[in-house]
Amino acid sequence: MVAARKLLRRAGRDRAGRFLVEGAQAVREAVRYAQVRELFVTDGAADRHSDLVDAAAGAGARISLVTDKAAASLSDTVTPQGLVAVCDLLDVPVAAALGERPSLVAVCAGITDPGNAGTVIRVADAAGADSVLLAGDSVDPHNGKAVRASTGSVFHLPLARERDAIAVLDACAAAGLALLAADAAGELDLHEPAALPVLAGPVAWIFGEEAHGVPADLAARADHRVRIPIHGRAESLNLATAAAVCLYASAAARRR
Repeated sequence: MVAARKLLRRAGRDRAGRFLVEGAQAVREAVRYAQVRELFVTDGAADRHSDLVDAAAGAGARISLVTDKAAASLSDTVTPQGLVAVCDLLDVPVAAALGERPSLVAVCAGITDPGNAGTVIRVADAAGADSVLLAGDSVDPHNGKAVRASTGSVFHLPLARERDAIAVLDACAAAGLALLAADAAGELDLHEPAALPVLAGPVAWIFGEEAHGVPADLAARADHRVRIPIHGRAESLNLATAAAVCLYASAAARRR
């Protein structure tokens, strides 16, 4: 239990090579797609999710019954669910995440909010992206809030972390991906006909922090800076919505 509590912090996760997964939905995906080492569960949660506990045990996880108080000490939520798994870290090197012939990749460039990062991962998964790359000073995707925001999508597609953001873009370009920076002041309108052939090809979308956008040095490396037209009076779109619009525009263009 003491070792598991250390996984609430990024340094502890990186040192142990493991992270915590809380809640029935996320734990269910972890059991199906990842390596679950241990499952901490309260009596109440075990009764509610007996099938999930059995599946975890069948997959080789050690099952540890704990009190509500002990389960809460492993949670960073207001209302703990009494179900916390310990899993191996998911991230792989950038080259492995890209694979041989990627066609749609999301790059989180300096995104520090875990809820935003987790939601981008969820959107990328839904849009059929090949991987998500977290570049620069982006949040750890194994952060509890990021995992919850992804609703299990962290287990569905390759994730990579790399502090050298320029190296991430270079790797994407070398893999044959056009670099598209989501930019409210971009020169290419997402809905213009000229955007269609760009979107239909292999692309890496670059998304920046909600308040500041894609860092200038990364936007300068992009093949295109793409803006989402605002037809009403809204000042802008939030990051997760913008990522959904951009990634689905690429998914739709590829299927024409």
